[in-house]
Amino acid sequence: MLIITSRKWFDSCQVNLLEVLALNRSVQHVALVTGLKHYLGPFEAYAQAGFLPETPLREEHPRLDIENFYYAQEDEVYTAAERDGFTWSIHRPHTVIGQAVGNAMNLGTTLAVYASICKETDRPFIFPGSAAQWNGLSDVTDARILAAQLIWASTTDAARNQAFNIVNGDVFRWSRLWSRIAAYFGVESAGFDGTIHPLERTMADDAPVWREIAQKYHLKEPALNRLASPWHTDLDLGRPIEVMTDMSKSRKLGFTVYQDTEDGFYDLFKQLREARLIP
Repeated sequence: MLIITSRKWFDSCQVNLLEVLALNRSVQHVALVTGLKHYLGPFEAYAQAGFLPETPLREEHPRLDIENFYYAQEDEVYTAAERDGFTWSIHRPHTVIGQAVGNAMNLGTTLAVYASICKETDRPFIFPGSAAQWNGLSDVTDARILAAQLIWASTTDAARNQAFNIVNGDVFRWSRLWSRIAAYFGVESAGFDGTIHPLERTMADDAPVWREIAQKYHLKEPALNRLASPWHTDLDLGRPIEVMTDMSKSRKLGFTVYQDTEDGFYDLFKQLREARLIP
């Protein structure tokens, strides 16, 4: 199985890779991992008024009438599959929660680092996002459940040549989870106060603070920008609508894996501590 994780700057690499592999016709299945920008639009038009879909998001939702690099990548897979005879699957996770140093879109680790800074500097753990995200329903995708669906789709005949949403299988409200994460780190929780407080601005001057924390606790990564991606967390938590996805399609075909979201966050925080990435 060939797995392609979708990033805009990988478009040409994807095309070149599929063309090279076509020479030997050795690929049996291609799994393309994209995400909810399929429904919400690309970064330059992300979750804007003209592109807000009905939620929960379903796979049959028509493509938005806007250029989207996810659509281009899907089309390349469809073309290559028809040419070379392999099967394919498309996987659309929500925010992926898992340990990945250097990942440019890492909400779970960003929140862990932010909470650790708040703890060390005696600052409140301020929710950075919108009223819709604070009060509305949401879901996320544990990296482990994404991996499970990738394997399932490549080994299940009924799942081949289809697109699937992939989330943990539960829903939550940040209005509850935020205080739970704050309690885990032993910091003061400050919820939505009527104003968006972008995390990118809140953490703008924290690079030297994190370097001091890393030195004090003998952490492995002293560079804040290698662990935290406040700009992307702001995109997730600042959306003007509640966002959750429908899992009915894969459930009906037999994919029944489930992950408790709160436990998934705690598992990540434990992994980060054991890896000496947070104190």
